[in-house]
Amino acid sequence: MSVPLIQQIRVGSYILRQKLSGNRRYPLVLMLEPLFRCNLACAGCGKISHPDHILRQRLSVDECLAAAQECGAPVVSIPGGEPLVHPQIDEIVKGLIAQKRFVYLCTNAILLERNLHRFSPTPYLTFSVHLDGLKEQHDHSVSRAGVFDTAVRAIKAARAKGFRVTINCTLFKTSYTEGIAEFLDYCRDELDVEGVTIAPGYAYERAPVQEHFMTRTRTKTFFRDLFRRGKGRKWRFNQSILYLDFLAGNADYRCTPWGNPTRNIFGWQRPCYLLDEGYAPSFRALMEETDWEAYGTGNYEKCADCMVHCGYEPTAVADMVAHPFKALRVALGGVRTEGDMVPEIPLENQRPARTVDPQSWYVRFMKEPASQSRNDAA
Repeated sequence: MSVPLIQQIRVGSYILRQKLSGNRRYPLVLMLEPLFRCNLACAGCGKISHPDHILRQRLSVDECLAAAQECGAPVVSIPGGEPLVHPQIDEIVKGLIAQKRFVYLCTNAILLERNLHRFSPTPYLTFSVHLDGLKEQHDHSVSRAGVFDTAVRAIKAARAKGFRVTINCTLFKTSYTEGIAEFLDYCRDELDVEGVTIAPGYAYERAPVQEHFMTRTRTKTFFRDLFRRGKGRKWRFNQSILYLDFLAGNADYRCTPWGNPTRNIFGWQRPCYLLDEGYAPSFRALMEETDWEAYGTGNYEKCADCMVHCGYEPTAVADMVAHPFKALRVALGGVRTEGDMVPEIPLENQRPARTVDPQSWYVRFMKEPASQSRNDAA
């Protein structure tokens, strides 16, 4: 895997400390959303459909740094919205790096090239650029022509200045394995990025288009076909080998929703980055008061088809640390693409999906006067 050795050592030692301390539940990656506003309106996104007064809100630098300290995870992913829209995003990144955290700034790259001067190359900072395939596929995915070309120019400019760059690729029903295989070749040969993070999309309730999301069965067959095509092509992934093995239907993992806790303008999101089912006032309250057993595939209807990395990568990483020879065996032999898949998690006992009224947490934002940290982020 294309993760720097220093990051592997730091994260591995962090996990071992948690296990030696007897901690069953601990965060691995903080999903820090400083704002929901974005300069794109992707069909599969459920983040930007909030009302305007919510899209104008943002977390301050101090709030972001305090969240990282409170959580304690060694890695911080900054999604959105589009983080580069935040006028103080460079200060947030510098503050997180000062805490010795590995930062993945997720961006559609429209604003990246013009903002590179605000950052400095370091092993602690990675630009994670959203690309869902080659030009036609990606521009269709983000519902705007020309975005792929803009992103490619920005990636090459960032690499030329010595920045770490990865690609974040989300797959939908419209994705096809031959096209994604060509895309992975392109990332390896043309873009020279550190690696690709690849995962099936999640069917956000607020996403304007719902029919594009994969089922778990479709995900597994897709990745088996993809990895079969990829043998000998030396693709670089920014993921654990055991998570990729899971995507191909070779592991019976359960979701670890607390592994990637989310902090955004509403608070600490329950139960994970993908579901909006209420908020906790603190990280401690999130960990201690959330009914974790109520979520995950087999437990909750909304989780039935989920195989997204923010829930299952922490499970795979913990398994890799606990069973290094298992991970080495898969790394040397490759992800298995033939034979029986592990049995699917039964769904007959899952509780039905419930509707959560978003106004229940919008209320205080409508009643309270906006603070300086929550001024318009434009």
